[in-house]
Parts: sequence; C-alpha cells; structure tokens
Amino acid sequence: MNRQNWLKTLSVHAVLLTYTLIALFPILVILLNAFKERKAIFNDPLGLPSLTNLNFAGFEQVLLRSDFELYFANSLIVTVLSLFFVLLFGAMAAWALTEYKFRGGLLIAVLFAMGIMIPIRLGTVSILRLMVDLNLVNTLTALVLVYIAQGLPLAVYILSEFIRMVPKELKEAARCDNVSEYRIFFSIILPLIRPAMATVAVFTMIPIWNDLWFPLILAPGNETQTITLGVQQFIGQFITDWNSVLAALTLAIVPVLVLYLVFSRQLIRGLTAGAVK
Repeated sequence: MNRQNWLKTLSVHAVLLTYTLIALFPILVILLNAFKERKAIFNDPLGLPSLTNLNFAGFEQVLLRSDFELYFANSLIVTVLSLFFVLLFGAMAAWALTEYKFRGGLLIAVLFAMGIMIPIRLGTVSILRLMVDLNLVNTLTALVLVYIAQGLPLAVYILSEFIRMVPKELKEAARCDNVSEYRIFFSIILPLIRPAMATVAVFTMIPIWNDLWFPLILAPGNETQTITLGVQQFIGQFITDWNSVLAALTLAIVPVLVLYLVFSRQLIRGLTAGAVK
C-alpha cells in the first residue's frame, strides 16, 4: 500500500514538473537570450550568457529609444489601483452577500456569476461608447474602471467561499461586545481572509498587466500607453533587432514574476484552504 502511494505521488509530481517546465521554457529562453549577442542567440539559443557573448545593447535601445519608464508607470498605476478596488469592493460585496439576507441578494449573486461566465470583451463596443460619452478615452481612469468590472466577479466568488469559513461564533462574540459591523469587517474578517485576497490578487494582477485589448482600444495615446502596448509597438519597429525585442519582453515579464513570487506563499495557502474545504 505504501509503495502504491509512493508511485502515485511520484507520477503526480512528474506530471506537474513536466507541465511546469513546458510553461516556463519560453520565459527561460527569453531571459537567457536577452543578455547575449545576436550571433550567440542564433548559434546557441539555450546556452547561458558568458563573458564572451554578454551584451546589454538591447536594454540600452529599449530605455533610450522608447518611453519605457512612462509605460511601466502607467501599467503600475493601473494595476495597483485596479487591484486595490477589486479587493476592497470584492471583499465588501462578498461580506454583504454571505452575511446578510436581503431582497435582491440572490439576483446580485447570479449577476456576479454571469460576470465570470461571460467575457467582458464581448461588450467592448458598448464600453467604448460609454467611455466616449464620459470623455474618458485616452485616460488611465477608463482602464481602471474596466479592470475593476472585470475582476470583481471572480473576487466575489472566491472571497465569499472563504468568508463562509469564518466561524459564526467569532462574529457573534464581537457583536455581543457592541463591536460595529464596519470594525468586524475590517478588523476581523479581512485579516482572516488574507490568503484568499492574495489568491484573488494574483489571478487579477496577471491579466491586467498582460492585457493588450483594452489599452489598444481605450488608451492608445502616447501618454497613456501601458507596458504591454508600448512593448508591442516597440517590437513592431525593431522586429529584426532580436536583442532589443528580447530585452523589451524581459522588462515586461520580470515585474509580473517578482510580484508572483511575493504573493506565491499566500496564493498556495489560499488554494490549499479552498481545496481542503
């Protein structure tokens, strides 16, 4: 029996490891070749950078011939603001839907569920018309509003499940001590669901940072371009300069990897807690 469990565990880990290597292989190739000369890229694309082929010309091209700092700042602003409001509004909505019974609560829950099933891009034309009427085209505000609407359904669904796991005795004890509902939510509920909020943050952050669709439609101006749109246009101009292309992709990928590593522990805790439930 022990041998069967060992073989089963080994096979599962082998499958997961294989999938991880396949998923990380393109990123690894980009990171390795971004620091090598053009000749070394084609001669040995899987080789590590060495002192003989180390080259930072691509990064110099990206930083000097594009507004990369502006693109990075725009993406950072949009991502941070969107995450903040998605987590805040998502937690508040999840708390209201799980803790209180009121008329229309089921309808609101169904609408959030539909938001998960129906891609927001299907409403691009209506969203564009709305932003034109509000005079928000070519503003970061338009992107933040869209990403909040995009991330809220999943946030409400995940956080609702975790809020239901909070013991009722804890909340009732706080109410017996005349603790306000706002304080219960911000001082008791939010700290207890931090793993779930980290999970929501990761699943929300990556699509926002990597999105090209809405920045191209709602904010294509030079002052409002995000890093994905800016890098895409840069690649179009320097398509034959592989050092610059790979350097631009590296600069766009690294922030997401860093943020993922920061939240990875909380993400695993959140997924594990959900699996146990």
